Amino acid sequence: MTKTIFTNAKLADGTLHDIHVENGRITGIQPATEASASGIVVDIAGDLLVPGFVEGHIHLDTSFYGGKWVPHRPCTNGFDVHERVAFQAENMAKAEPMAERAIKQLELCVSHGTLQMRSHVMVDGSIGLKSLETILAVREQYRDVIDIQLVAFPQSGILKSPGTPELLDEAIGLGADLIGGLDPASFDRDVSANLDVVFGIAEKRGVDADIHLHEGGTMGAFTIEEICARTEALGMQGHVSISHAYGLGDLPVDAARKIAARIARSGISIMTNAPGHHSFPPVALLRSEGVNVFSGSDNIRDSWWPYGDGDMLRRAEIIGYRSGFFTDAELQAAFDIVTTAGAKALRLDGYGIEVGAKADFVAIAAEHVAEAVVGFPGNRKVFKQGRLVADQGQVRQK
Repeated sequence: MTKTIFTNAKLADGTLHDIHVENGRITGIQPATEASASGIVVDIAGDLLVPGFVEGHIHLDTSFYGGKWVPHRPCTNGFDVHERVAFQAENMAKAEPMAERAIKQLELCVSHGTLQMRSHVMVDGSIGLKSLETILAVREQYRDVIDIQLVAFPQSGILKSPGTPELLDEAIGLGADLIGGLDPASFDRDVSANLDVVFGIAEKRGVDADIHLHEGGTMGAFTIEEICARTEALGMQGHVSISHAYGLGDLPVDAARKIAARIARSGISIMTNAPGHHSFPPVALLRSEGVNVFSGSDNIRDSWWPYGDGDMLRRAEIIGYRSGFFTDAELQAAFDIVTTAGAKALRLDGYGIEVGAKADFVAIAAEHVAEAVVGFPGNRKVFKQGRLVADQGQVRQK
């Protein structure tokens, strides 16, 4: 197999190195040299080379990006998950074909440097497994461009939507990688029964869990403690994520610190996209207590909100901005949330710029990570296993 050498790549410490790649893996990292080398040479020209971004939470099946504009419809009384789910069902019935919408959103993410993704896909009694089957086909089509984990997600509830527990179990057999969940207390109104299904399937199928939790305040804190207890009882530390966890942002500092310590002991990762219309988990506090915090775009121009650009580097900027991160060390933390922390939450193998890792990386026109976070420069070059898959905002397939 021909070796590829990526020359003049600026690493996070500011030094220029040559990255040697064979069979899609990094085989050597050496100080940049002008000496001639055998094989293919790609000149990074002093750009910052970073690992591919990790899109830790997205919904490929529900976006309207790239299609007809769908005006946002506000809830009648604040934010209500039940009402938003109803709006989504109405919009989806009139939307363009799901595969087309999913591909547009996926390519948007790849063009910005996302090479690892976790997408939640609706599986419930109202739609069965149709959405999952569609997204599984899209995943197969783009398998050489991006790695995608799929979560069987009960958007209409587990207990409130007849037949959903059985469908979730069947979804794992069909090809979904994780079992999802949704608001055990506020949506299904039965924390124990809801979590019985989620963790029952996780144990039976040997898969990880990622649970949507929009519940606020002490209700959200209670549900988190119940999820921690289930995680510990089944020895699933490191295999469970809680997405959103808005309630953590509602708690007094001492209470938040106490539950953060519990989350850390349980090995649960917390996903936040730092939304502007909600409280959100105190990122710095959680990290100081040892909690793994990662991120994702969540919804992109769909029935929940009209925003989203699929750029995880800009997501790092949003998290830093809303968290009051100013120092270079804090900006590095925001960057970690969309890279290494995401890799940990998704339990990725061979992630990073190091010998033995997959040659999945992004070249960015920035002097260092801090500048990249605050400026999120465009026109990035994106490499999957050493092959250029996106340049100038355009995705290239084999």
